[in-house]
Amino acid sequence: MKTLKSIFDFYLDASIHVALAVLSLAGVTFHLLGISSDIDLLGFIFFGVIVCYNFIKYGVEAYKYLIVSNAYHKIIQIFSFVSFGFALYFLLQLDAKIWWATVILGLLSALYAVPFLPSAKNLRSLGGLKIYIVAFVWAGFTVLLPVLDVQMPIGWDFWVLFLQRVLLVLVLIIPFEIRDMQWDDKDLRTLPQVLGVRRTQNLGIVLAVVFFLLTFLKDGVHQVEIVLRLALTLVLIFVLIANKKMTSRYFVSFWVEAIPVFWFGMFWWVERFF
Repeated sequence: MKTLKSIFDFYLDASIHVALAVLSLAGVTFHLLGISSDIDLLGFIFFGVIVCYNFIKYGVEAYKYLIVSNAYHKIIQIFSFVSFGFALYFLLQLDAKIWWATVILGLLSALYAVPFLPSAKNLRSLGGLKIYIVAFVWAGFTVLLPVLDVQMPIGWDFWVLFLQRVLLVLVLIIPFEIRDMQWDDKDLRTLPQVLGVRRTQNLGIVLAVVFFLLTFLKDGVHQVEIVLRLALTLVLIFVLIANKKMTSRYFVSFWVEAIPVFWFGMFWWVERFF
């Protein structure tokens, strides 16, 4: 039992779970746009997310994550370097447009962590900006890259989908913001710090509803998409009102991050059996 727990903890600590969540959102994009998935793009997204998240988790935000030993930390570092090699391999198989988009998104991710101003600040330290950077980068990886990969024209439905993805990620981040209040520097001005927990939860509910309603602005929308987005919205609202569980490590780090996987699973199930 202890061995299984150690494996599960590594699965979370090494950012494999969050990589699957991002990968699932990219899979949802393929389903919604009716385009074929690309194993090279999916491989790049999966391993790229592991590298990016571990760089931030054990660099900038190391104070939030208790590493049981230096040896354990070393294993995660080695895993991250191997993941970087795979990410680079898959990236080299992709079109130059993907490279340029990745450079832009990568710079945003890097500036999130690396100081770029004379005062030794980074984008993360600019009050209130953190959550929007993460949401934009997630949307870029899971909506923009799949569209560029198949060279699909960027039209109205793309922008609606991109905005919905930004809103979805913002809602998914809120439980983490609430959980991390005890560690976050007050200068970060996170939503719970500025608005308080209750108002932040209410804002999340409003964003979840807007996320759903934006579906009706699309030029092409199917009944299945409406039903599945409604189901996702209800799950998001349930998570946001789960006050007592918000501080639980596994509730947020596993169950909340599993929501995109759950959503992709619904699309896959409907496509296979209906």
